Amino acid sequence: MKIGCPKEIKPQEFRVGVTPNAAREAIAHGHEVYVETNAGTGSGFSDDDYRAAGAKILATAAEVFKTADMIVKVKEPQAVERKMLREGQILFTYLHLAPDPEQTHDLLKSGATCIAYETVTDRTGGLPLLAPMSEVAGRLAPQVGAWTLQKANGGRGVLMGGVPGVAPAKVVVIGGGVVGTHAGKIAAGMGADVTVLDRSIPRLRYLDDVFGRVFKNGYASAGAIAELIADADMVIGAVLIPGAAAPKLVSRAQLKTMKPGAVLVDVAIDQGGCFETSHATTHQDPIYEVDGIMHYCVANMPGAVARTSTIALGNATLPFMLALADKGWKKACADDVHLMHGLNVHAGLLTYEAVGKALNLPTVTPESVLA
Repeated sequence: MKIGCPKEIKPQEFRVGVTPNAAREAIAHGHEVYVETNAGTGSGFSDDDYRAAGAKILATAAEVFKTADMIVKVKEPQAVERKMLREGQILFTYLHLAPDPEQTHDLLKSGATCIAYETVTDRTGGLPLLAPMSEVAGRLAPQVGAWTLQKANGGRGVLMGGVPGVAPAKVVVIGGGVVGTHAGKIAAGMGADVTVLDRSIPRLRYLDDVFGRVFKNGYASAGAIAELIADADMVIGAVLIPGAAAPKLVSRAQLKTMKPGAVLVDVAIDQGGCFETSHATTHQDPIYEVDGIMHYCVANMPGAVARTSTIALGNATLPFMLALADKGWKKACADDVHLMHGLNVHAGLLTYEAVGKALNLPTVTPESVLA
């Protein structure tokens, strides 16, 4: 199979979909790898690194899309990229379709087979291709939140760990999954007073057993959220419903109950955000203010630490990429139900129910297209 990796063109996106090591593995399996020139520069990989791995360098994204049977990316294809997709081509990347009707309609029109990293599952019910970026985003969230809290950036001017005689920042993390756990660990490590909220009692028991002395936890009822955010210096939104739009857990009206200059960090922004006042921002212009509350809503947070993120993502995606290339998408999905769960679009059909519900579009089951 001919595997293509174009350079990411979303603003300030420095990651790359295929590392030189992944290219070397694919070539060892008998496949050809085509990489757009300078695609890996932002992650510290040169064209010579790819050539040394056996990949071929192409001058433009158009050449990559034209040549490849499978396109491997990081972020969802932008409008100009979607126009280059063709019937029968495989697209393997993050999609986040639920809050993005325009992208969804374009992918349906393309006739391509689109497999989303964020809905591939594992035997434990986890999301193995989302997890590494969730870990990165979770660890970044307190860091960028602390920067936003600085007075020069519009925040309250509160130091995360405080100093002797001065209390630390109060941080509330809504969601105790991968993002929330890592956010809680890092915020607590910075010396903040941290509470992580979740609706799963078993998850709360786990958090208590493992992190009971590191941070507090609580049940994520509407009342508890309202009470805690009113006293918080920072609120990190870390909720996830796989493939679906994120629920809105903090309303605009509630912003008036918060301390002026408090910070909201919305890690769920890729799925539409979990705060009513959230809208996607970029690394170039990451924050904005609503009713005196600072919002950090960068839609590709892990892109800020591109090398770490690229290597972590590549480690996770490689086995699935090889399966798709070795077997073709249909047999690979038939052999692995967890990979099949990643199938979102095929030949003009939407195959992920949560996306259909979010966008009010008809869906078919992935099993039906495999048949």
